[in-house]
Amino acid sequence: MLPILDFFYGIVPSYGLAIVALTLVIRFALFPLSAGSIRSMRRMKVTQPVMQKRVKEIQERYKSDPAKQQEEMSAVYKEFGNPLAGCLPVVLQMPILFALFATLRGSPFSDVPYTVNLQIAPQAQIEQVAPQAFITPPQNVYVEDGVHAKISAIAPAGTKLAVGEKTKIEFQTVDGKPFSELLKEYPESHLVPRFKATNGAERIKINDDGTIEALQAGDATIQAFVPGIAADKGFLFIDQLGRVGAVDPDGTFHWDIIGMIVFFGLSLYISQLISGQGSTGNPQQDTINKVTPVIFSGMFLFFPLPAGVLMYMVLANIFQTGQTFILSREPLPENLQKLVDADAAATAKTSGGSAKSDGGDDTLPFEPGRKKKA
Repeated sequence: MLPILDFFYGIVPSYGLAIVALTLVIRFALFPLSAGSIRSMRRMKVTQPVMQKRVKEIQERYKSDPAKQQEEMSAVYKEFGNPLAGCLPVVLQMPILFALFATLRGSPFSDVPYTVNLQIAPQAQIEQVAPQAFITPPQNVYVEDGVHAKISAIAPAGTKLAVGEKTKIEFQTVDGKPFSELLKEYPESHLVPRFKATNGAERIKINDDGTIEALQAGDATIQAFVPGIAADKGFLFIDQLGRVGAVDPDGTFHWDIIGMIVFFGLSLYISQLISGQGSTGNPQQDTINKVTPVIFSGMFLFFPLPAGVLMYMVLANIFQTGQTFILSREPLPENLQKLVDADAAATAKTSGGSAKSDGGDDTLPFEPGRKKKA
């Protein structure tokens, strides 16, 4: 996804606008797949009562003849559609969405982490071990707008240190060029790596330049971070595209992120209403449908994402809601429309018109042929 992101950034020199453009391209590319899924769910909503009744009859009638039962079931699925057909477009979208998610979680929108595990032992034990340099897998790092390189963290003296010994974590490109030399080619870039002990902090001392001194024997884990150049850049009401979390450790609230989380939940709920999933006639299922957007949105408070990722998800949801609205206004196939009309007529006849006053018909919102309330 990075080449596409770089392409849009070259056209609109704003990472926020680049995310918007990337979102639109991805959603339009996935439009046929997601449209197929929406249409399939819509058909299942209409045909489910009749289909379930037909399937039950077939199972009872041909319970001693599996071959005939399978043949009749295939005929039912051919007429009404396979319930699993709507899952295929979702599955096909997953690799693309995962790739996009990984792109927006990395440089330039987020800090790039490197992990170095150290083993500290007494001097006598280390003397018997030949030093061997340690290099992390390379990761993509933006050094300037539109310019990125594969960078690795390296511990030249290795990860096995003696008590009192010093070493330094450095960075270099895949061809061995020091990261500091690369940054000199881009004087406007101010990328200063940060270092943090995530385990065994009492066993080591870390300086701001990456120098490490072993204090006592044991294991220690160090994480080095190369800042994302767009992490502190804002867009519209978003203060920082790379900011992670709605609340800082000191209790500071970030209302831009909170607003996106709330809007994400609202868009999910509206999409449910438009697609007809908001009211199923089953109180228990209706409650689950109402709570689902709250649960999905609340997850981002406990499993925070960078603001740029949230921005993509909100935009994608708006697009999806609009797509659902448009497809919900499509005429149903003739055979399915007859089922809708027959069900509406049966409901009106049974209830004596109470369904009209109570709004209790089971047709979909915006369904062709749906009678408006008085």
